[in-house]
Amino acid sequence: MNAFRATDDRFAHATPADKRPKAVVIGSGFGGLAAAIRLSCKGYAVSIYEKLDAPGGRAYVHRQDGFTFDAGPTIITAPFLLEELWALCGQRMQDDVDLRLMTPFYRIRFADGTSFDYSGDEEAMSAQIAKFSPADVPGYKRLMAAAERCRVLGFVEMGAVAFDKFKDLLAALPSFMRMNAWRSLHSLVAKHIKHPKLRMVMSFHTLLIGGNPFSVTCAYALIHSLEKNWGVHSAMGGTGSIVTGLAKLLAGRQVPIHYNAAVTRIRVEDGRARGIELENGEYVEADIVVSNADAAWTYRKLIAPEHRRHWTDRKIDNGRYSMGLFVWYFGTNRQYPDVPHHMMLLGDRYKELLTDIFKHKKLADDFSLYLYRPTATDPSMAPEGCDSFYVLSPVPHLDGDTDWPTMAETYRQRIAQALSDSVLPGLQDHVVSSKVSTPQDFQDRLWSFKGAGFGLEPLLLQSAWFRPHNRSEDVAGLYMVGASTHPGAGVPGVLMSAKALETVVPHANSFA
Repeated sequence: MNAFRATDDRFAHATPADKRPKAVVIGSGFGGLAAAIRLSCKGYAVSIYEKLDAPGGRAYVHRQDGFTFDAGPTIITAPFLLEELWALCGQRMQDDVDLRLMTPFYRIRFADGTSFDYSGDEEAMSAQIAKFSPADVPGYKRLMAAAERCRVLGFVEMGAVAFDKFKDLLAALPSFMRMNAWRSLHSLVAKHIKHPKLRMVMSFHTLLIGGNPFSVTCAYALIHSLEKNWGVHSAMGGTGSIVTGLAKLLAGRQVPIHYNAAVTRIRVEDGRARGIELENGEYVEADIVVSNADAAWTYRKLIAPEHRRHWTDRKIDNGRYSMGLFVWYFGTNRQYPDVPHHMMLLGDRYKELLTDIFKHKKLADDFSLYLYRPTATDPSMAPEGCDSFYVLSPVPHLDGDTDWPTMAETYRQRIAQALSDSVLPGLQDHVVSSKVSTPQDFQDRLWSFKGAGFGLEPLLLQSAWFRPHNRSEDVAGLYMVGASTHPGAGVPGVLMSAKALETVVPHANSFA
């Protein structure tokens, strides 16, 4: 029996005496869980409907052969955003979640075997940069000053602004100008850093939120500053332990999470969301509906076209979406102590590979990889003497012509060979557990439009006011949280979307 289901059934339905307005949340990813907590604290009777058999959405946990595999987000920055949710419930996050600071944050390994240990320590970073190009040390400091400016202007001042009205965009224009937000992130990095390898080190971060560094706005340099100010953390027990902690908070507030409950329609009457229809035919009435599902999927698949004047089929189809993700989860019967918790393995091509992925939608013969080894910090995520891994390869989303059901195993084998030839010697002889996820799985299992990993790509004209709004432009009483709405992907962005939601959702008393 699902452990979450066992606790949730106690609160399956609000009691007849419950006069609070009803909020239905679609999806139990980080955004949906955070939104449910905040709405319950605002006086709503909240219930969550989740397609999968456990919470987490993209942060689902796979357990197989004694190994624990985090399905998606593994990098935790700005932990104060999580602490806020516990504080709203009168509790301390530290009592439920054990976060550990990573040192270094990442190891970036280049195709020639050289490496760079990326951290938040300015002295250590200067030493790492000097290994490649001492002349770039002053440029690094200038870049970090620009990143701090972007953090203040883009994250602190705008992250929780819902950009609900055009005047919100007008008010933000001076900040966009101060950030030179029309420039790409890579062009900002190149302005300050000259060595080609260091340009890769300082620009790859936007791939973690679905954006090509040669295209996305340089406002996302703020990621550097977020990491420097608050560090990169990992949770003992994996990211799933954070999801478990949030679900526990909701159980304490008598907020049910209904699993295996796929939402197939948001019912709209007189231009207002009135509730949701489930795959099993059940109708759930609500005063407001909050979708933590992919925004493009929500509009394209859950809302009839006659109710969408802004997010039309054509507008949705013509958006520029983030790349897809190929993820191989695997366990080994030996350990690889030289591999850190987070490692980036960059191939020979950088811009050219990203052009193949984002522009040509072509599955290239080469790849760059993110290798995650949580057992470097927490041995409990694998049987004794073993290691738990996942390796992620950015790939085209489903607008490309890759036939993933026939290609997945071939691609996995190529990645396995590359890892065996570099940082995991003899890998093929030691894999004892294996599971693969492709963009096709993102579409079929997570209902991610085009199988994109992060919704719309965070380009300037697909950010802030131009991104799907936290309060729907088309349907009254419908709201959005998660990676595909404002402010965007990444755990901090998703948690901030729930804060932005709070600024536009009516107070529960307004329904009296």
